[in-house]
Amino acid sequence: MARPVAARLSARWHEVLRLLEPSPGRLEFAARIALICAIVTVATEFYRLPDPALTVYLVFFLNKPDRATSILLSVIFGVLITILVGFLILTSRAILDSAFWRVVTIVLASFGVLFLTSASKLRPVGSVVALIVGYGLDELGLAPGGELATRGLLYAWLFVAMPALVCIIVNLLIGPGPRRLAGRALANRLITCAEALRQTHEEGAEAVAEHLREGGGEIPAWLRLAGLERTSPPEDVAALRQALQSTVAIELFVELTLREPSAALPQVVRERIAALLEEMAGILRRGAYPREIELETIDQEVTLPDVSRNLLADLRKTLETFAERPNEPITPPPPAPGGFFLPDAFSNPEHTRFALKTTAAAMFCYALYTQLNWPGIHTCFITCYIVGLTTTAETIAKLTLRIAGALIGAAVGTLAIVYVTPHLAGIGALAGVVFIAALAAAWVAVGDERIAYAGFQIAFAFFLCVLQGSTPKYDLATARDRVIGILIGNFVCFVIFAFVSPVSVANRIDPAVQALIRKLSAIPKAAFGARRALAVESLTSAGALERDIDLVAYEPRSIRPSESWLDERREATEGAADLVGPLLFGADTSPDFISGWSARLSKIADRLSGAGSNGPQPPSTTEPRAATLESLVGQRLSRLEQAVEADPDPPEGGAHALA
Repeated sequence: MARPVAARLSARWHEVLRLLEPSPGRLEFAARIALICAIVTVATEFYRLPDPALTVYLVFFLNKPDRATSILLSVIFGVLITILVGFLILTSRAILDSAFWRVVTIVLASFGVLFLTSASKLRPVGSVVALIVGYGLDELGLAPGGELATRGLLYAWLFVAMPALVCIIVNLLIGPGPRRLAGRALANRLITCAEALRQTHEEGAEAVAEHLREGGGEIPAWLRLAGLERTSPPEDVAALRQALQSTVAIELFVELTLREPSAALPQVVRERIAALLEEMAGILRRGAYPREIELETIDQEVTLPDVSRNLLADLRKTLETFAERPNEPITPPPPAPGGFFLPDAFSNPEHTRFALKTTAAAMFCYALYTQLNWPGIHTCFITCYIVGLTTTAETIAKLTLRIAGALIGAAVGTLAIVYVTPHLAGIGALAGVVFIAALAAAWVAVGDERIAYAGFQIAFAFFLCVLQGSTPKYDLATARDRVIGILIGNFVCFVIFAFVSPVSVANRIDPAVQALIRKLSAIPKAAFGARRALAVESLTSAGALERDIDLVAYEPRSIRPSESWLDERREATEGAADLVGPLLFGADTSPDFISGWSARLSKIADRLSGAGSNGPQPPSTTEPRAATLESLVGQRLSRLEQAVEADPDPPEGGAHALA
């Protein structure tokens, strides 16, 4: 039975409020962004740069939670803008007095950069680079003479170089290192596990499950950066990498003991484990990592069922090697294909289509405000580069958040123009207003990805309203025009990405399900350390799949798969994720069971790829009736097999059938 509209809206509102709750490091990161925005505001006002709003807004793109990535992005943007300004200077003579060649240059530059955004490692910064190139060429055409054009190009260089320089300085001074962030994230996960063990309600298990859906999260990337920074010994980085795998194993242990009746533990045992996890978390927060951890045997363990005793034995082994490399060698995963371009850069037509669609949307907006002689709505041109993503669902999801953020930011900006800006005494007061607004917007932007884009747009709309020139101004017409431009750009992108050339996110779901199940089939046969690494990878893949399945709801009905198709994929993904823990802990059972599980999982993966109907059948395993880890794996594996048995109609968007 469907829930009433009011109930659905209430649930959605509570979900938004939950995503706005404080989390470790969130205030620190948001305050750092706000501080940099305030400093850049002072610099732009002092040097009287045009479009200070865009200059300050770039700060949101240049900063990441760790200082290493933030500094690297700032350097990359500084180098790119230097190259681009040189390109614009070389082309300025040819396009300065010719509107036709200026438009041609914008189109070619936009298409080229957007193609690289989709088909190369330039993806994280490509859309912003395209924005800068197009907007710079547009502004170049407004310059009445060569000297002013050159001055404008230098201002364009400062447009990026100034926030990049401030970001580098601030992050060097107060930015947290990636190792510190990794240790803090691991400590937070252990604390969550400890709190869940002490609770008797479902919320504790759900909090642990939320971490499991993230897999390794950002921790693997932070550990790689810690190695590149060379501020931590390689041994420490390797130890923390092992600590991540051990922490995920502990989370799986906690979730199983809380949700599986046959694995339940008495409260005294849970209290002892929780206290130990809290002690380990304290060590991680101090910048070290725990070693030689021992969980003492408790008298009540003798009376525990087989599943609980087996899980406790595996937990002790995990704790003993929590931050140590296992003795057996770990086979590293095959390296990804190298090179600047992605493997399918010149064979996948979607890269070209993405560049064409985004360029078409931007050029339509460019022609619109040019022909209307309404330069105040030029933000529609910029918005197209900010909103466009490779699939229809991602673009519409981002669009929805950006429209909501634009309305909120515009409302707050308008109130600031009416009630605050007229009373500002100077640049310092304006910087204070920017700091407060940027702090609130950054709080949203650095949170969960389900609301992050709204924070970006709140900041963008507010800056466009309040930062109108080299001095504090309160022109409501300017604010109105800029917000109208944002809404026009969002609408144009929606029409083109949803109806002209839509790309369904469903096309990548079935291949991802198949890859996930193949990872699961390798877990039982892997060595102790490699087994945990595969578990982390599997959980990360399952979390990404769940997000893709949720994204499908944003697609128009013309390309959206049927509800039965989505339900089958969701059930298969959840079934695969539920198998990670039992497979991880049951891998030390008899070889017959291990080979049987792997064979059944391989058969499921073959069926997903269309190759499972022929060939020899895998050996069957007789699942024990007693409550053991073997029976638990067998039960969940049977549910997964049932989830892929059905053959629902494939989606109209062209995705593969599940079976």
